[in-house]
Amino acid sequence: MTKLTKSIVIASVLLSSSAFAAQFITIGTGGVTGTYYPTGGAICRMMNKEKKKTGIRCSVESTGGSVYNVNTINAGELDFGIAQSDTAYQAYHGEGKFKGKAIKGLRSVIAIYPELLAFVVSKDSGIKKFTDIKGKKVNIDVAGSGTRMTTEIVLKAFGIKLSDLALANELKSSEGPTMLKDHKIDGYFGVFGHPTANIKDAANSVDIDLVPIEGKPIDDLVAKYSYYAKGVISGTFYKGVEHDTPSIGVKAVLCTKDSIDDKVVYALTKTILDNFDAFKKLHPAYKTITKESLLDGLAVPQHPGAVKAFKEAGIMK
Repeated sequence: MTKLTKSIVIASVLLSSSAFAAQFITIGTGGVTGTYYPTGGAICRMMNKEKKKTGIRCSVESTGGSVYNVNTINAGELDFGIAQSDTAYQAYHGEGKFKGKAIKGLRSVIAIYPELLAFVVSKDSGIKKFTDIKGKKVNIDVAGSGTRMTTEIVLKAFGIKLSDLALANELKSSEGPTMLKDHKIDGYFGVFGHPTANIKDAANSVDIDLVPIEGKPIDDLVAKYSYYAKGVISGTFYKGVEHDTPSIGVKAVLCTKDSIDDKVVYALTKTILDNFDAFKKLHPAYKTITKESLLDGLAVPQHPGAVKAFKEAGIMK
């Protein structure tokens, strides 16, 4: 074998080994018009910039959302997926839609951004603080919706009954802006990733405000339910709202399975933490998040690979 031939053989072996070593991961998201899809895309772009270092190539997939992602991760058809923290909690504990079918292998990576409950009111409603809701006409969303469930839990925490309202309307939150404009209601609730077109639409047709949802009742809820987290709706998001608005909601959580290699989860988590300032600029929904908030509302056990990255970054002890 000549030196040239030998070199070619060695180079071929090295290239083959490198190609064989490359690892492909897929992140399940949601519909292409939602926030999950661009979030998965943002993570994959960051991962692919680091692929020479990590050997990992990332792709994003549009899916049916939280429940689909959790089930598909469990089936081994997705490596990662984004899900609401309450969905992840129910899946792990075998509750709600997962009753009798607990997914004990589900693991969280990071809690990306909050999907916060917004209490949108007209400025002439006289509602300034949450307890002003008594005697008002309010849309609480349809029975069985995530907004309705969270709204009822929050009302109960404040000791407010539906009978304390002048009207408890039960239409979808998508109807809120029109009803507010037509003076059929004083306010409406909705769980959204912010900013949302829903509230922007309302702000373009009527003078609106967002009511703070905070205080001891909220502190107690967050302590009681691990899938809830506090957050802030930025005052820069909506016309006429001149203050940041504290609230409560679920988190959009990046999930995986316990069988996924620690090194892969570590590399993904470290990439996000190392490039966090750049990551925050990739979508308006990330405006108020911090490295520390990535640990709020995880709801299910965190993958060891993610734990290692957070500990190395000094965010976890």
